[in-house]
Amino acid sequence: MNDFNRRKFLATSGLAAVALTTWNTPAYSSSTSAATLNLGLASYSLRKFSQSDAILMAKRAGLTHMCFKSMHLPLDAPTSELQSAPKKLADVGMTLYAGGVIYMKSKAEVDQAFAYAKNAGMPMIIGVPNHDLLEYTNEKIKRTGIRVAIHNHGPGDEVYPSPGSVYEKIKNLDPRFGLCMDIGHTQRIGLDPAKEAEKYFDRLFDIHIKDVSSSTPEGDTVEIGRGVIDIPAFLKVLVTKGYKGVVAFEYEKDENDPMPGLCESVGYVKGCLRMMGKG
Repeated sequence: MNDFNRRKFLATSGLAAVALTTWNTPAYSSSTSAATLNLGLASYSLRKFSQSDAILMAKRAGLTHMCFKSMHLPLDAPTSELQSAPKKLADVGMTLYAGGVIYMKSKAEVDQAFAYAKNAGMPMIIGVPNHDLLEYTNEKIKRTGIRVAIHNHGPGDEVYPSPGSVYEKIKNLDPRFGLCMDIGHTQRIGLDPAKEAEKYFDRLFDIHIKDVSSSTPEGDTVEIGRGVIDIPAFLKVLVTKGYKGVVAFEYEKDENDPMPGLCESVGYVKGCLRMMGKG
């Protein structure tokens, strides 16, 4: 079976059943999950839902790690609210590993992002510091030990459009300054996410995994396995190179009813990993 037909088969048969099983049961069984990668959620996927609902929905989708966006944990939340966030996730067996995407356009916003991460016990910020703030951000990393992963935003973004545009800015800075690669935006700018992951692996701290309808600026988010990204090839790079970060699903479609598509996407990724003998 050639690669195209195999991917089509995965998207339309067995893994659809996996996704439906995930949706119809309280949680995805850990015995069938992919143990070689940490699978999590960028909470923007559930932007129309409360924090408590988002936590339960992510858990139900079989995910173990969470990156909170500000609608679920506001940047200006009281310290007590920030400090209580990790326990809310721990109570359902999940880990709060980062916050973001956080835009940083001034020193005050950099300071706020680091205070936010520190108070919430987040080891990493998924952020977008302006170019003129990179040195200041670098010093904050050195003082706090909190890592920063810069998110690329694809075509139309003049700050960090591609993984390479991030890497060139941070390659000589503190090794805790890295990249959050959004593979959808990477594909939409005409780059192969698998090749980009391999090229910049030494600074690859976080991943926003998704699929898109075309390799153009007009490409929209679709369920993983239904789009143009070669997801098996991308996952193979991560597994082969021993990626230790989180693969965070960012499902931007169906904002009012995201669970069916999110669970289908999780099922597809876990199915690919099982086919690789890694699940």
